[in-house]
Amino acid sequence: MAPFKKDKQYIKFCAYGFLKNLRFFDAFLLLFFLENGISYTQIGIIYATREIIINLFEIPSGIIADTYGRKNSLIAAFLAYIISFLFFYFMADFYWFMVAIILYGMGDAFRSGTHKGMIMDYLRLNDWGNHKANYYGHTRSWSQKGSAISALFAGVLVFYSGSYRSIFLYSVIPYLFNFLNIYSYPTELNFSLKKKNDTSKKTIGSNLKSFVKIIRQPKVFQIINSTALHSSFLKAIKDYIQPLMLNVVLIIPVMMSLNEKRKSGIIIGIIYFIIFLLTSYASKNSFKVAQLPFRNIPRLTLLMGLFAGAICGILYYYELWVLSLLAFILIYVLENIRKPMLTGEIADNVPNEILTSVLSGQSFFQTILTSLIAVALGILVDQFGIGISFVIISSCLLLLSFFSIRKKKERVLQ
Repeated sequence: MAPFKKDKQYIKFCAYGFLKNLRFFDAFLLLFFLENGISYTQIGIIYATREIIINLFEIPSGIIADTYGRKNSLIAAFLAYIISFLFFYFMADFYWFMVAIILYGMGDAFRSGTHKGMIMDYLRLNDWGNHKANYYGHTRSWSQKGSAISALFAGVLVFYSGSYRSIFLYSVIPYLFNFLNIYSYPTELNFSLKKKNDTSKKTIGSNLKSFVKIIRQPKVFQIINSTALHSSFLKAIKDYIQPLMLNVVLIIPVMMSLNEKRKSGIIIGIIYFIIFLLTSYASKNSFKVAQLPFRNIPRLTLLMGLFAGAICGILYYYELWVLSLLAFILIYVLENIRKPMLTGEIADNVPNEILTSVLSGQSFFQTILTSLIAVALGILVDQFGIGISFVIISSCLLLLSFFSIRKKKERVLQ
């Protein structure tokens, strides 16, 4: 097979990831909620609601995208995102935040899996199928660069405005640009399965039947399970890095004349910038890790990520803020090594015509885990604090992982 080219569509794929991750509020979301008087338990409920909404729409959205067009699905997703950002900007109440997060969850449901499916189709059309992990790793690295720039710019916004709220309004701008970027994608990537002589009911039913058949294959389910567990763990805990960063900010002897919020804006933005440059590098070089002579790298990196979570909690409890932050960063890096590698494995084991549906199924499973972890973590943090809660959650997931591995070995021996 020919090596892939960095053509016009490659640039559009990279631009999609870059613009998608210019969510300037991401670096300060939990701090924004706390500023508005939202408790950790309520934050857990907000995050869980987002995951439940994603859960409800996940598989139907994937099937609809495969059936009626992926571009249409992505366009609808970005409209939902933009409306959500406006709600966050104009409202300041728990219940309005719930409305905003529901819209955000709907956007995530119609986006997740869809763009990956378009990338895999493009590789197939150009006979670049053996470059799945490398190509996706490249495009994902631009997503991480977007996150890096986003955090830095958000830090500057907080520094000058002294408020977290304005960053939601500024987040609308890159999403409007991405809306236009998606609209410019070639028609062949829309990949509609709908035929003129077929009814939508028949097409959706056929796709659903194929999806169920594929997802029951042990190897496919094993890949989905491994991917979802680590991703849901990071997604549920990632915003708790913000209070940790705030503690790091307080011990850094610079900008002492500034108030806490302005100082935290700049320093947290810089820390996030560095984190996402690291994750961008990790994503881009994921295929090299996959080629290392180690047995079952996905399982090894999963256990390493969960163990890092437990260590992070212990260090946090003993107020070793910098070391705790480094452990947290390791979880981010491992996730971005794993994601391209496992996405390529799924694409190798799933027919192209239902790939979006299967990737949405993976996200469906992930949202179940994320919502459970998010609610449990919020309740635990209100009761025991962040450090102890991290240890409890990480230890439970480690036990679950070891139990799954043991069960798998028992089946093999039988």
